Amino acid sequence: MKILVTGGAGFIGSNIADAFIAAGHQVAIVDNLTTGKKENLNPKAEFFPVDIRDARLAEAINDFAPDVIAHLAAQIDVRKSVSDPVFNAEVNELGTLNLLNAAVQSKVGKIIFSSTGGALYGEVPEKGGAAEDHAQEPISPYAITKRSVEMYLYAYWKLYGLKFTVLRYGNVYGPRQDPLGEAGVIAIFCGKMLKGEAPTIYGDGRQLRDYVYVGEVAGANLLALQKGDGEIINIGTGAGTSVNQLFSTLKELLAFKGSATYAPPRAGELFRSVLDCRRAKKVLGWQAKIGIKDGLQKTLDWYRA
Repeated sequence: MKILVTGGAGFIGSNIADAFIAAGHQVAIVDNLTTGKKENLNPKAEFFPVDIRDARLAEAINDFAPDVIAHLAAQIDVRKSVSDPVFNAEVNELGTLNLLNAAVQSKVGKIIFSSTGGALYGEVPEKGGAAEDHAQEPISPYAITKRSVEMYLYAYWKLYGLKFTVLRYGNVYGPRQDPLGEAGVIAIFCGKMLKGEAPTIYGDGRQLRDYVYVGEVAGANLLALQKGDGEIINIGTGAGTSVNQLFSTLKELLAFKGSATYAPPRAGELFRSVLDCRRAKKVLGWQAKIGIKDGLQKTLDWYRA
């Protein structure tokens, strides 16, 4: 297939682009390199240095004529979305509408949209994980725009026949996640502990998250090329890992001698965010297989290299 990856120079997008290329597909990448990095670009991919809000996006899509678009380009900083919700909406909603209109005009067959599970569902009850029909109560403008795009995708499917699959990720981690930028706790911990510095744990460290390795996320995108039309699908492990457990595992893998520093909890932080991923197995035939220890080892190996 011919596949266009928006945000393909970013952490998750570049891993997905690599997986598409490794599977024999022809790939083009759209990225304005605001947060994406040139060194993440696969040399076998065609590159369009275009912002998704730009009128030139339609030209890039028309020139490449993709069968499928994997849409990851976004304003991803939750704190930035709170401080500047207008900018957040301009990128995530208006930019996506620009993309969808261009896709319809160029007769693209399908959109695979990278959405969020952790930020959409809110606090998850003590037992089990949040399924796709779990109550959605997004409190950040970032999460609101992700949900809004999901609804636009449904509308464009019904109005114009543009097929879609929405993949709602848990907390993605792995190679290329920037420990100095708007990163997840794993990237930050790896960055500090590899330098012999003590990481900071906010709150008591018992907060649970569904951490999913980026290579497995890429695998879900590969399957979604031909499966999951019209579906919203959680992509996670179905298990929660605490921040204390993360630190403990990294300490073991690195033979780290220090201890973590504890600080007051951050306002608005969820205590438990775990996904129910049974639909992914049923619809895509996908199931997470890399456990947290193996995933952390792979991540550490990459940072060291």
